[in-house]
This record gives sequence, C-alpha cells and structure tokens, in this order.
Amino acid sequence: MKQEHAQQIAEQWLTDAAESAAQKDLMVHMGMISKRVSVEGVPGFDSIDYDKWYEQCRHQFENAMIKSIAYKGFNLLSASESQILFTVFETVVGTDGTVNEQIVEMSLEKEDDSEWRLVTERVLIENDAMRNHELSK
Repeated sequence: MKQEHAQQIAEQWLTDAAESAAQKDLMVHMGMISKRVSVEGVPGFDSIDYDKWYEQCRHQFENAMIKSIAYKGFNLLSASESQILFTVFETVVGTDGTVNEQIVEMSLEKEDDSEWRLVTERVLIENDAMRNHELSK
C-alpha cells in the first residue's frame, strides 16, 4: 500500500472517530474498534479491552462528558495491505473544561469484513514519542 493511501485511510478513521464521539453515537464509534482491541499506557489501567472501552464510552456519551476530540501531527510508521501503524497527537476536551493531551501510537487493521478498525493503541511516554517521530523522518 502506498504511504499516501495509508495516510488517507488513517486520517479518515481519526476524523470518523472524533465525529462519532462528538455526536455521542456509541454504535458507530464502537463499530470502529476491533473486538480484539488492546490499549496500553493509560494511567490507572493495566490494559483496556473492548468491554472496558465500551463501558467507558457509554458512560462518557450518556453523561455528555466529552466536548471534542482532535488529532494533529499524523506520523505514519508503517503500512501494509492489512495494517497501518502511526502516531498522532490527541487532544480530548471535556465538558468540564479539562484538557487531556497525549501522543498515541495506533494500529488499524483491515478485518474480515473489509472495515478498518483500531486493534492497538499505546499512550506514549514523552521520550518514546520523541524517539518514534525522530526515527520515522
């Protein structure tokens, strides 16, 4: 897969994820997440699986806790016909005024139904994030 095409797929996924969260559309949002998802590096959690992600999103959407989610600084690390690995700077603004900013490494996979879904996400500590961005240039 060409890098430009992989970047388009990943950036569209990010746009759709942010929009589904803004619209509090739990079914659309969770449809973008693989049942095999694993999230690492979130303070207070060893790992987040699909069920934990679902419960967290349901709680946040039902209680209108998220004002917006935005992504910038897309950095493609690798791409194949079935997987896209990248880092991106994520900003989540809560309706209570809190702002959570972090660099995350995400891996999307094209699943059996030909949909691209998030399979892994890792919140990077600052040094890892800086090194990943330097290595990919």
